[in-house]
Amino acid sequence: MRTTFVASEVGNGLRRNLTMTLAVVITVGVSLALFGVSLLVRAQVDTMKDFWYDKVEVSLFLCNENSDTPSCSNGAVTDAQREQIRADLESLRPLVQDIFFESQEEAYARFVEQYANSPIVDNVTPDALPESFRVSLSDPTQYDIVASAFVGRPGVEQVNDQRAFLDRFFQLLGGLQVIALVIAMAMLVVTVLLIVNTMRVAAFSRRRETGIMRLVGASNFYIQLPFLLEAAIAAAVGAVIATGGLILVKVLVIDNVLAPAFQFTAFIGWDSVTAVVPILFIVGIGLSSLAAFFTLRKYLRV
Repeated sequence: MRTTFVASEVGNGLRRNLTMTLAVVITVGVSLALFGVSLLVRAQVDTMKDFWYDKVEVSLFLCNENSDTPSCSNGAVTDAQREQIRADLESLRPLVQDIFFESQEEAYARFVEQYANSPIVDNVTPDALPESFRVSLSDPTQYDIVASAFVGRPGVEQVNDQRAFLDRFFQLLGGLQVIALVIAMAMLVVTVLLIVNTMRVAAFSRRRETGIMRLVGASNFYIQLPFLLEAAIAAAVGAVIATGGLILVKVLVIDNVLAPAFQFTAFIGWDSVTAVVPILFIVGIGLSSLAAFFTLRKYLRV
């Protein structure tokens, strides 16, 4: 009988405050969807880091006739310098995994391929491009070991680390994640305020029923339970809406737009989405229930 009574009270409460309940559901859905998107952005950044950092290369550009750095004051790299650089790279194994030497002709061919539709190709000759060693590291964070061994060395014009560029790119993505998270947190605050107001209205409109329940000896928890369930149900429906939004983002945006357009990188899978969904339900229901609980402690005094 108690379960039936509580269920009927929850149904009556949802019907009485239908407009405000819909407002809570929509607000919870939007705020949780934004929160879920921020979590997916973080997962995407981690996925791209794992994908790209494994492919990071350190490039050692060798001196040519046009080099003007102090390490190239004696002109183009000599055969002896080139072989010594290769030998020193070999000595850094297992940190150095793979070593690929690119001649001026190979560099020019790659340049022409990259800028095939640009008029700049007509103004560049193979002699203008430097020879280089491209080095893959087992641990890209140990770039400084390679840099300290070759920066400023005779025959080496410049040492470039692709990881430096990737770090700036991931910092940009991290900034976007922070923005999305801040917006989501602001929406969650709005949701809490809306739930507080909804519980206040519900407690006021049902003050006679709660007074009678108090007089017949009902406990505080038993009186508050229908209100808490109303907030939890509204939050759960909002979490379902947010889950649907994340599924649409994965299918329509990631799988159908981003993944085909940017095939050179990795994108999150469904495992990332399924990992976020329980968080949405926990945060939504937990936050709504806590907001309702602390509000009812004040406004359900008879």
